[in-house]
Amino acid sequence: MKHFFLASILAGALALPAVAADYTIMAPAAPGGGWDQTARSLQQVMQSEGISGNVQVVNVPGAGGTIGIAQFASQQKGNPNALIVGGYVMVGAILTNQSPVTLADVTPIARLTGEYEAIVVPANSEVQNIGQLVEMLKADPGSVSWAGGSAGGTDHIGAGLIAKAAGVDPTKINYIAYSGGGEALAAILGGQVTVGISSYGEFQAQIAAGTLRLLAVSSAERIEGADAPTLKESGLDVVLQNWRMVAAAPGLSDEQKAAVMADVEKLAKSAAWQETLKTKNWQDTYLAGPAFEEQLAKDIAATETILKDIGLVK
Repeated sequence: MKHFFLASILAGALALPAVAADYTIMAPAAPGGGWDQTARSLQQVMQSEGISGNVQVVNVPGAGGTIGIAQFASQQKGNPNALIVGGYVMVGAILTNQSPVTLADVTPIARLTGEYEAIVVPANSEVQNIGQLVEMLKADPGSVSWAGGSAGGTDHIGAGLIAKAAGVDPTKINYIAYSGGGEALAAILGGQVTVGISSYGEFQAQIAAGTLRLLAVSSAERIEGADAPTLKESGLDVVLQNWRMVAAAPGLSDEQKAAVMADVEKLAKSAAWQETLKTKNWQDTYLAGPAFEEQLAKDIAATETILKDIGLVK
């Protein structure tokens, strides 16, 4: 009987669900931007879905995420409970900043979302449409000041590609980089710059409120609910999508990496995450494992080509 009870207790213990990991997610940018929004959305869904009992978000802004990734790689090695948000912006920033720490120094887990760029001006701007902005660029590229994210990121690349498509030397653009979406938004709304460029979701609330005017979007087709043409529709051959990813610390065992991947997959397939994508107007671009690693290598190579083309990398 004694052995029976011991066996029963042991069987019961083995049947208990594994304790959810407590994660810390680094957003390598200031509060208010796309990476911060992504990290906090991950935090909310992981907790609400019971994937993690406790999730903390820390912000380490600067240099397109290269300060954050360097800190993450050096301080979190072997830590299976540490995650970092990154994406296309970081790929460009690593190249333009000649960062000694790259995405090869962390453990890429999955691509999560994609978002198209929006080109906006304050509601009281004299610029009424993308055609007028292009004419200003052609007349004097330096007279048009662009507010966006970090140098070499998606926003910077977008401004350069727009200039190039308009027949303007992209190395002449007057681009002002901000480390967080909140800072860039304040500069645009305050009339400190001519135009703003960033992911559509970062401007959506202000566009809806009427404080920003949407000139164009960088999608191949019009975005549902966005009252603006695409750049292609406006005669500019530019289609650009900003994707975001999550990575784990370097130095994980195969078992630790598999556990993190399983948690991220649960998140990506949850109803709560799908609702978050819908609310934020983010595209579901979930891709994990070797397929993501292969795509990431292609994106890094393509980005280097683009940055050389517009004069940001030699």
